[in-house]
Amino acid sequence: MLRNLNSLIGHSIHATDGDLGKVKEFFFDDLTWRIRYVVVETGDWLSSRKVLISPIALKKPDWDARILPVALTREQVSKSPDIDTEETVSRQHETDLAGHYDWPLYWGAFTPGGMSGGFPYLPEADAKGAAAVGAFPEKAAGDPHLRSTRKVAGYRLHATDGQLGEVEDYIVDDENWVIRYLVTDTGLWLAGRKVLVSPHWVKNVNWERSEVFVDMNMEAVRKSPEFDPSRPVSRDYESVLYDHYGRPKEETALKK
Repeated sequence: MLRNLNSLIGHSIHATDGDLGKVKEFFFDDLTWRIRYVVVETGDWLSSRKVLISPIALKKPDWDARILPVALTREQVSKSPDIDTEETVSRQHETDLAGHYDWPLYWGAFTPGGMSGGFPYLPEADAKGAAAVGAFPEKAAGDPHLRSTRKVAGYRLHATDGQLGEVEDYIVDDENWVIRYLVTDTGLWLAGRKVLVSPHWVKNVNWERSEVFVDMNMEAVRKSPEFDPSRPVSRDYESVLYDHYGRPKEETALKK
């Protein structure tokens, strides 16, 4: 199911033996737009430390109760590598984290212990898929391409002929934890409207200047199907949206 990512902020994270804390934000991979970590604020039991939890560890959520259970213990989390989530999370940080929890490394290698606990492996997108979600400049070796959803909110979105608005939220697939759409607040030029932009339509991102450039024009956006953020994004709506922009529907991953 597709969900507004901001609506998950504040959900409780439950270990197998007690409460871990609350969802604070998320980190996503800027090559594939896949959520790589949930940032959890632990609260008093761990001195309000922030920890990173991979979606690999998630069990079946209780959406009604706003609970995301994980296949981890409080002791495992308390002994996890201390990572400053306000700073850049390096490949070495991620390797240490994967080694501690025995998680696979999503960029193609595996931890020495392999995959334990029956967690599913979330494979890296192939080269074609990575290119489809945006042409980003090459970065230094070892840079994990991780971005904070909290920090990217507010980025300016530019159409081919003007500024569309700003990133306000994200629509994520709760099965594979891929960001399917950026929710854009159009501001004054299209007052009262929010529109969806797929990462597949992103041409480039200037991370230093907080700007996203998309392959669509202002008039097409103005005439786009109405998006209601209070309602789930349905398959029918996605189909109409892609037809409107003349985009191939296989990009939506609508297949069951």
